[in-house]
This record gives sequence, C-alpha cells and structure tokens, in this order.
Amino acid sequence: MATTTVATAAPASAGKPWYKILYVQVLIAIVLGALVGAFWPSLATNEWIKALGDGFIKLIKMVIAPIIFCTVVSGIAHIQDAKKVGRIGVKALVYFEVVSTFALVLGLLVGNLVRPGAGFGNAAANAQAVAGYAKQAEAQKSVDFVLHIIPDTVVGAFAQGEILQVLLFSVLFGFALMGLGERGHTIRSFIDDAAHAVFGVISIVMRAAPIGAFGAMAFTIGKFGTGAILNLMGLIATFYLTAALFVLVVLGFIARTAGFSIFKFLAYIKDELLIVLGTSSSESALPSLMEKLERLGCSKSVVGLVVPTGYSFNLDGTNIYMTLATLFIAQALGFDLSFGQQLTILIVAMLTSKGASGITGAGFITLAATLAVVDPRLVPGMAIVLGIDKFMSECRALTNLCGNGVACVIVAWWEGELDRDKLNANLARQIDPTDLETALTTD
Repeated sequence: MATTTVATAAPASAGKPWYKILYVQVLIAIVLGALVGAFWPSLATNEWIKALGDGFIKLIKMVIAPIIFCTVVSGIAHIQDAKKVGRIGVKALVYFEVVSTFALVLGLLVGNLVRPGAGFGNAAANAQAVAGYAKQAEAQKSVDFVLHIIPDTVVGAFAQGEILQVLLFSVLFGFALMGLGERGHTIRSFIDDAAHAVFGVISIVMRAAPIGAFGAMAFTIGKFGTGAILNLMGLIATFYLTAALFVLVVLGFIARTAGFSIFKFLAYIKDELLIVLGTSSSESALPSLMEKLERLGCSKSVVGLVVPTGYSFNLDGTNIYMTLATLFIAQALGFDLSFGQQLTILIVAMLTSKGASGITGAGFITLAATLAVVDPRLVPGMAIVLGIDKFMSECRALTNLCGNGVACVIVAWWEGELDRDKLNANLARQIDPTDLETALTTD
C-alpha cells in the first residue's frame, strides 16, 4: 500500500541558493509586478500580462478535482469503521460554525468601535454598478445551494471543477470502495498511486507560481491604480488589521490549545500565503496545502474531508469582510443600524457565506445577499467598495487559507488522528513545496 511519509533529509531550502527558494521567488515577483503596474500601467494591463496570472490559476484548478477525489476516496476506503467518516464530518462542521461565528462577531465589534464609514462625505452610489452582483446574490437561495451540491453528471462535476459536487461523489465512491473489502484492493492501490502522480503534477506547476504572481499583481495595480487604495485606505487598513487580529489572537489561541504555535504554522505555509497574496485566490494554494497538512501529521482521511469542505463552509475572512463592510456601508450612507439589525447581519451572514461558495467574486456576492436582507436600501452602497474589492479579496483569501489550515490540524487532533512527532518536526523546519516529490515515498 502506498503511504505518504515525511522525508528525513535536511530542510529543502537549506542547501539551495536563496534565489532558488520558491517563496523568495514569489515575493520578488509580487514586488516587481507592483512596480510594473504602478509605473507602466499600459504594459501591465496588456491581455498577455493578465493571462500570466489567469493561466497559473487555471493550471492549479485543473488538478483540484482529481486531488480531492483521490485524497477523499483513499482516506475513506482505508478506514475500517464507516462511522468514523461521519464523526469527522460532524466535528468539522461544528468547528466551522463556532469559529465562523467568532469571525462575524469580531467584524461587528471592530466596525462599531472604529466606525470606518462615519463621515465618509458624498457617498452617492451607482446602483447599476452592483446590479449584477445583487442579481447573483438573489439567485443563491438555500434550496438552490443544496440542490447545487448534487451534480447533473459525475463527469460534469469534474469538468466544471465544482468542489462540493466532486466532494459528494468522492465520499459516496469511498464508501462503496470500503464496502468491497479485499476485492477493492486493486482500485485502492491505483487511486493511491494516482494521488502521488497528481501531486507530482502540482510540484511541476508550482514552479510557475512566481510568473503567475507577477502577472496577477501587475494587472491589478495597473488597472485599479494606487489611487484606488488611497481613497478608502481606512476601510482597507481596518479590514487587514481585523483579519490579522483574528488569525493571531483567535486562531492563535485555538492553535495553542492544541499545542502548537500559530507563528510557526504561518511560517510553515508561507509559500502558500505568498501565492494567495499574488493571485488573490485561495484555491491556487489548495493542492499544496493539502499535501503539507498530510506531512504535518494530519491523517489522509481528515485532510481529505476537512480541507475541501472548509473551502465552502469555513470562510473566516469572508465572514469578517461581510460584517465589517455592511457596517461601513451603513455608516457611509448615514444609516444607524439597530442591535436587532446587526443581529440579523450575524444570522444572515452565516448562511450567505455558504450559499455563494465557488462563485467568482463570492465575497462581493455574499455581501449583496446580506445587505438585501438587512435593509434593501443599503445594496446600492456596494458601489462605494466596488473599486477596492480586488484588494479586499486578497485579505479574504489569506484569512480563509489560514483558517482552513488550522481547522484541519484541530479536527485531526480532536479525532486523535494527529501525529504529534510529525507536527513538531515539520513546524521546526522549512520545506519548499517545489520539492514535494522528495517527501513522497512508497513502501
């Protein structure tokens, strides 16, 4: 049986020149992209520059479905007790809801204390600019969301890259394979080997991360300009500081409870954080995050169930954004929301943050859905933050990535599926994800 083990060699970055280390390359690419966007905007907005970032994200999305399928099926098929799968899922969902509530409450508290939208001045909004987002938000009803989890065809789920649909089929296939017992040994071995091969593809694709980060950052700065940031610097700064507070304090406390340092964990996934920063997409780091969490000591079954599910149900950054942005818009438009309305924001945001998962611009769409329920008069105010949403989405993606990484470790610890020796060993060193193949061995 193929298993994933941690390489006993020295840290991957130890014997490399600094310029060959992935996170250094990505960091340099982000800086260069920002400079090109600021000083040569006409060049930065060229469609070929934009294609660099879009192309890298497409390369990553290309392998997300097979990664989820192989990981989930392999994790379930190797479990002898079917009840364990359901137990892991319930624990993950309980954790998601508790921590998501903390994120929502934190956004409300900071919004009320700092009041970034107060005294905004002329806040006349263009309703037409956000009409498309509002229309998409209206379409995201609870029933539609549940039905959307069920794919029309299995092939269609993989072709369209729908994470929840692929996850549903993978769970069902894993249970079916578990039921075959020894007769399913050949298929299980094939899926295990296929997972190693797909992670090999990831290790190749990740070498293009600096190019993708350069293109995405250059186009963003070139198109929106640095002025877009300066206009609403207060909201952006408040959001980034609130997200940092959530990661360092809330997630830090949770991590400490489980016996590890949030700072060491962030250092361990720094490559993924920089890739997300450059591409503004948490999906771009999903495959390598799953591989790193396995090497960190989380069992394959926990990683396969918690991480993909978390990408739809554990959006901590999006939750903070929704409550904070809702209060900002209300303050900017001169609306004084009552305690009851703010409580409505909390309840509605818990639902809308799940309903728009997997949709382009999901954070902005969920904001539209939340505003429409709290007070329809607030929806046109979305135009105030439309220009800076691109910069806000980076922070949302970074926070979501941190939240899902910590969630996987916590659920593994809660389930008794966390290898403490691997956890301590890996957090004490640096590993380059371009060397994923050196950490994979078969016995």
